[in-house]
Parts: sequence; C-alpha cells; structure tokens
Amino acid sequence: MRGWLSKLSAAAAIAAALLVVIAPAHAEKRVALVIGNNDYKNVPKLQKAVNDARTMGDTLKQLGFNVMVAQNLNRQAFSETLLAFDRAVEPGDTAFFFYAGHGFEIAGQNFLLPTDVPAATEGQEELVRDASVLADRIIERLQNKKVRTSILVFDACRNNPFERPGTRAVAGGGGLAPMTQLPEGVFSVFSAGPRQTALDRLSNDDTNPNSVFTRTFAKELLQPGENLVQVAQRTRRLVSEMAETVKHKQIPVYFDQMVDDVFLNGAPKAAGDAVKQAPPSQQVAALPPVPKVPKEETVNAPIASFSRHNGGWTVVFSLADPALGISWRIGNSGDFRETGFIDALDPRTRKRMPNPSIELPADAPAGTIELRYIDAQGEMQGPFPIRFDPEAALIRDQRKILDMTATNWLSFREFNGLLVYYTHLMSYRCAIREVRIGIDTAVPDKVLKMPACDSRDPGAIPSNAQPYLKLAPQTKSVSVELTYRDGSVSEIKTFRR
Repeated sequence: MRGWLSKLSAAAAIAAALLVVIAPAHAEKRVALVIGNNDYKNVPKLQKAVNDARTMGDTLKQLGFNVMVAQNLNRQAFSETLLAFDRAVEPGDTAFFFYAGHGFEIAGQNFLLPTDVPAATEGQEELVRDASVLADRIIERLQNKKVRTSILVFDACRNNPFERPGTRAVAGGGGLAPMTQLPEGVFSVFSAGPRQTALDRLSNDDTNPNSVFTRTFAKELLQPGENLVQVAQRTRRLVSEMAETVKHKQIPVYFDQMVDDVFLNGAPKAAGDAVKQAPPSQQVAALPPVPKVPKEETVNAPIASFSRHNGGWTVVFSLADPALGISWRIGNSGDFRETGFIDALDPRTRKRMPNPSIELPADAPAGTIELRYIDAQGEMQGPFPIRFDPEAALIRDQRKILDMTATNWLSFREFNGLLVYYTHLMSYRCAIREVRIGIDTAVPDKVLKMPACDSRDPGAIPSNAQPYLKLAPQTKSVSVELTYRDGSVSEIKTFRR
C-alpha cells in the first residue's frame, strides 16, 4: 500500500480504503484497480461488493496484474484512488478496472456511487451526478494515458438505490446503460443486461461469499487459452442458466472494441500443444500479430451505407479519393458491373462523376460485395470486400433514422377523446427491442406492444395493428424510452400536449 499511495495528499482517507497492492510496476505491464463498496451511508448497504473486489484482486494477481484493491470509498477517496491508478498505468499497458457497488444511469450516462452519495428524490438528479463518478471519465483517463488495452467490468446492476416508500425516486433504471460507443482498445462487461438486476445469491442457502456474476466471471478468467470474448460469452451463459434455476432473468452483456483477440491466461487453445505456456504471472496481454493483407486492401478502402426501401436496398459507397469509374460484383467470381455515371462533374478530375450507389433486391442474401475503382491516375484499385448482412444493415439503418427523428416518435391528436400515436415507432420497429412509456411521469414504466418485425416489408404496419393509445383527457405528457436491438437504451424523451 505504501508503495502505491505515499504521494497522495489524502493519505489517511486512502489508507482506510486500500486493502492491498501487489507487485511493483514494470514496462508494458498489467495494472488493475478493483473497488468494492458496501457501507453506504444514505442509500441501502450491500453485502458482497467488498468480497467481490477481494476475489477479483486475487484472480487478477494470478494473471500477472499489479493489483490495487480498494473498499468503501467516499467521493474524495474515490477520486484519490483513481489518481493513484492514473499514476500506475503507462503507455502500452493493459489496464483492468473492476467495480462492485451501487451504479446508476441518468440520461444514458453511468455513474458509480461512492459510499457518501446523498439520498435523492425526484428532480434531484444533479445531486447524484455531482456526488458520483462518471464511468465514461474512467475510460477517457485510460485513453489519455495511452494504454494498449482497457478492460472494465461492472457488477453494479442492482435495484434503484434511491427508491423509498412514500417518495418518488430519482429518474433512472437503477442499473447501468449499455456502453455502445467505446473507443478502440476497450472491452467492457456488465453483470446484467438493460433493466435486469444482478443476483447476490441464488437462495437463502447460498453461502458463496461472492455475487453470482463475480464468482462465475473470476473462474472463467482463469480458464487457459480463452480470449476476452470467450470469457464473456461463457460467463453470460453460465450466469443466465443459474439465474433461470430461481426464475430470475440475468444475462450479462459485453461491449467489444478490441481490434484483435486478447488472451489473459495463455495462448489460444488451438496453439496449446505447439506452444508451451508461460506461467500466468509472467504474461502480458497476448495480442496475435496482425495478418498481412494485400496492398490494395490498405489503401483508400471504401465504406458503404445500406438503406432499405420498399423496392429493396440502396448501397452508397464512399471513397476518400476521386475515381474515374466504379465497378462491383457479388462474391469473388463473375464479371464486374459498372455503376455508370451521374450528371455532375467532379471538380477534382474535371470529368463526369461515377455513380457511387447500386441497388440490390429486397430478398438479397447475406454475402460479400466486391468493389473496385479506377483512380485519378488511371490505375485500378481493389477489389475491396464489403460485407453485406441484411439483418444487421436493416437494424442499423432504422436505428439511424430513429435517432435523427426523435421529435416524431409520438404525436397527440384529439379525436373522440385524447389519442397519442406511435406510428413512427411502429414503422421503424425492426431496430427496437422494447418501447416503454410513462403517462404524466418522467419515468417510462409501461411496455408498449409492437408488431413483430417483417424483414420482407419492414416499413409496413400490419392492418390489425393499432398505432395509438387512448389517454385520459387530463393527460399532460408522455415520456418514452427505447431499448434498441443491440441492447443500447435511448435517452428518455418527453412529449407534451
């Protein structure tokens, strides 16, 4: 403990918080900070968060991490501990952050609650923000330190800690919002999915000192030859199966922005017989070498956007440099077809601009589009493979439209009473997993039923669907929150008459 924190100004506060620091730092090392908060002053106390932090600390030590374990941090101690973590990591390091305790989501942002977070009621969200630690800020700090790999694990998906009998709670889901916009090199795991709560135990007879998630995740981390995605997937399956035995829904989720696979305990299993694994304590995050690719795949590779309409798909290609002609084909065999030209001159080449789009039928199967183009010097570039996944493209396209047209999600109309229409949401329902609304409340607490997605005609509304609700005449507002198919959750939008 003295080796890590002797330079901190609040040494006395941190000395009570930090339990153990293990192993000195070295170049391109593994550094971990694990935090467990049980003893909350103004919101319900927890029982297993400190044990979870200790277990994760022991696990990460076995994997060669220099570990800082902290417990029961108030706001100042939390800040000082993060500062110590900042000082411990260096460019190229692998950083692991684990938090067990109360977490809270406000307007799509995740906050980790120190033990002295104040009790708050409806309309006092700013109290919670100011007294808590923004999870995204931890990622920013690690990015600023230029670490190579950032792994963040949150066992904080519990009930709303601000709920009190006879009061209206701070608006929020009680758990954490998905992290879908992570920077490159970041891997994040949550102990439960959106609007799910994480189990501390399976029954009153369950004497395991750790939560259901942490006991499973810690064990899976030690499995040799498993990459982070495999660890997260196995944890998700095992935790889900255990929760099902007590008729509870808990499905851990992960968000992956790693360029390559990361192995924390040995080489991939396929290479296990050929490569003798080094002891875990001497390993660093093993990133397989990036395979060499043909030159044409590294220069000016195009990107494509897919839009679904009644007649099928429109695919628009974007090239960084000017082109004199564009051609394409489906798959890696057959003739290339020219896209033709549009009635416009490219000022960079002073020639007619190639048409940057193609059309695909509505029932086009998943596959690869190969694209090539003639550059301004007359040389052929490509072909470049572009993956086409109709289901993923449809979800992405409709999600983009919903984000851009949020003011149209709901509309009021007075006709034989007060009606609220959600036709717009129904038209783009293929991107939506769940719609929740709140009538005269800022907390959406009712599920709005939607027809199933019809990929053959995704924008059509079934004739037997009712795209509106009848409301009481005195209704003043309706709030709405969307859970998208990728698990992310929208901001809560409020529509007033």
